[in-house]
Amino acid sequence: MLSERLLQFIWQFQYFNNKSLFTAKGEPLQIIYPGIYNTNQGPDFLQAKIRIGNTIWAGNIELHLKASDWQAHHHGEDDLYNSIILHVVWINDKVVKDKGGNELAALEMQPLVSKLMLEHYNELMQLHQFVPCENLLPVLTSIAWDSWKERLLVERLQKRSAKVFEHLYKSNNHWEEVLWWLLARNFGIMVNADAFEAIAQSIPVNILAKHKNQIHQLEALLLGQANLLNADFDEGYVQLLQREYLFLQKKYTLKAPGITPVFLRMRPSNFPTVRLAQLASLVATSAHLFSKIKEAATLNEVMAMLNVTANDYWHYHYRPGEPADYKPKVLGRQMMENIMINTIVPVLFAYGVYIKEQQYKDKAIEWLIQLAPETNNITKQWRAHNVENSNALHSQALLELKKHYCDVKRCLDCAVGNKILKGAAV
Repeated sequence: MLSERLLQFIWQFQYFNNKSLFTAKGEPLQIIYPGIYNTNQGPDFLQAKIRIGNTIWAGNIELHLKASDWQAHHHGEDDLYNSIILHVVWINDKVVKDKGGNELAALEMQPLVSKLMLEHYNELMQLHQFVPCENLLPVLTSIAWDSWKERLLVERLQKRSAKVFEHLYKSNNHWEEVLWWLLARNFGIMVNADAFEAIAQSIPVNILAKHKNQIHQLEALLLGQANLLNADFDEGYVQLLQREYLFLQKKYTLKAPGITPVFLRMRPSNFPTVRLAQLASLVATSAHLFSKIKEAATLNEVMAMLNVTANDYWHYHYRPGEPADYKPKVLGRQMMENIMINTIVPVLFAYGVYIKEQQYKDKAIEWLIQLAPETNNITKQWRAHNVENSNALHSQALLELKKHYCDVKRCLDCAVGNKILKGAAV
């Protein structure tokens, strides 16, 4: 089934037999420049140039599946469509006139487009598998894939920058506060992400800074605001945390967010108590963390900042008051890389966008290239279909491709889909 978006795609890349063209009235037609694809309100293509007979026309081009759609969409009454020089249609079922009563030159596309390309497109739209084109992958050359992945990554980072800017507005342009909120969210992993961010937003970063030299006070603040110190405990250390929290809560008039992190179906190393204790250690060892990240020259410098271990008490505990076998609660390389990919890189990139400094965006992307690729069900599928995933830039790009292109069948906007359809065009 033909869509108007497919017709726009065919026109944009001139994937039709554009030799010896004639308008619906039989006048010779030459496409000098098809115009700029317009994603905003108004004609489909802007600043086009064509020759009809011996006259060169410059203006805009509108596309419809049927010529009669011009009237159905009320374009003849809209001033945005006053400069249409060509009406490109799949079926020319009606003579169309502009607002001034002049007949629009029309080009009927149906006889000019390869049936094979339409078949390929319909197949892509109807297939229900990992990605519509999986039987044809990898399709692109390695160089073309690299270029496409870089573009996908930038799209992904721009989306994430928009989220960062929402937090920036909420924090009154306090970058350290924004990083603190998003770091906490990352420590919560998926299950407790919202709860951890709410906890972080309930404790201003300047309060944490005042207590950075007292790890038990940091733990008291985080665990207390998480409603994880409310039970009756026998151990002296946990009782100390309870006393500290009650004092600090009253001192700073802190309001708990009312969201208690969950433990269900979670490995002990990911228990919210352990992650909050590690988060407290990070706060204790990294004052002005955002400033340090901005100034860091290498990825290893930042990874060293993240290389934290929870306080000694947690070597023997996963939950307060419940002794366990000895195991230091190190953050771990995989979690450190996860934080780099999902928090530090997006915040640094957003900062570069915000202050219009390319160096920060470049550094963020370079760190992704140096980081190991993410391994999950989606990236494993891509590799199984011979698409390279050799660093975090690749894995982030492939996640973006799957979610925002393949899953919603945006094949016409994808470099892979474009290549497939181009190969079937006349």
